Amino acid sequence: MTAWVHGRRVNAPPVLGDLPRCGAFVSLHRHGALRGCIGHVEGDRPLAELVGEMAVAAASQDPRFPPVSEDELDGLTVEVSILSPPVPARPEAVVPGEHGVILRRGGRMGVFLPQVATEQGWDRPTLLAMLCRKAGLPEDSWRDPGVRLEVFRAQVVHEDAP
Repeated sequence: MTAWVHGRRVNAPPVLGDLPRCGAFVSLHRHGALRGCIGHVEGDRPLAELVGEMAVAAASQDPRFPPVSEDELDGLTVEVSILSPPVPARPEAVVPGEHGVILRRGGRMGVFLPQVATEQGWDRPTLLAMLCRKAGLPEDSWRDPGVRLEVFRAQVVHEDAP
């Protein structure tokens, strides 16, 4: 993040270059609170490239937060969620805390990482309702036969808080 805040190019760690193409999310936390989270679910580019891009996006493009400033760097931690390929799922197959979930309907989409349900204490119906809300749909839209659900798992790598 320091490089991005100072206007320099961000390079992902070289160790990520040997991993297969997959989706990834980068979550930023400051003093334990979410400070930004952006990701890409498709495995259409090298992971090292994707993680660097998502780190910058999490720091600068999450619409819930202003861009990260230099003053915020102290106490900022990075978490990377490396995603398995998404697979179609029926609502009753979604396991909160184990599965990340993607909901698609028309041009709308909502995504939650597996850890979100655990952090929020959500059961399956609440997870699916909140996912609909995130996609800008009525909370019971997950029951609609035109809605497509997919699940994935995530390998989460995070640095310890300073």
